[in-house]
Amino acid sequence: MSPGEEHGTQMSPGEEHGTQMSPGEEHGTQTAPAEVQPGVEAPAREFGPLTRQMFVRYAGASGDLNPMHYDDELARSAGYPTVFGQGMLTASLLATFATDWLGADTIRRFAVRFREQVWPNDVLTCSGTVSSIVPDGEGDRVTVDLAATRSTGGIAVTGSADFLIPRNAAVCGAGRPSRQ
Repeated sequence: MSPGEEHGTQMSPGEEHGTQMSPGEEHGTQTAPAEVQPGVEAPAREFGPLTRQMFVRYAGASGDLNPMHYDDELARSAGYPTVFGQGMLTASLLATFATDWLGADTIRRFAVRFREQVWPNDVLTCSGTVSSIVPDGEGDRVTVDLAATRSTGGIAVTGSADFLIPRNAAVCGAGRPSRQ
């Protein structure tokens, strides 16, 4: 997808998306739901540096075989400085960040907007802030605002997600109040 395009995914209760993490990457720590309140930020997490090999592997796994993601000569002939990463690759890293924070089994909605391309050697920093909490049956619907920022400071992807967190359950990641 091109910068500016939106993509949203509705997930069924209990539907999970597994992502392999590289050795040394840390998962979130258990946190009580009482610590998840509006204004709380998830600890930022970096992914990268991104490599051409990652783009090629994602192309094979996803079926997105557009050569702009792995053929330098073609990318340059189209006016790009080099190959660039798939938007959905960046979105998947943001989704991994969000579900490691609040739980893959609790996600109910995930939507993103592609804003800027990612390039080889970019490091993406994912961040998230709780924007609202609304009672919903036996749990709380927690809405978070998300972003994946390039090492240049440009924002590659923004998004939001809803999580349905049971009131008596712990969530996966730790947060801290934002300093606004």
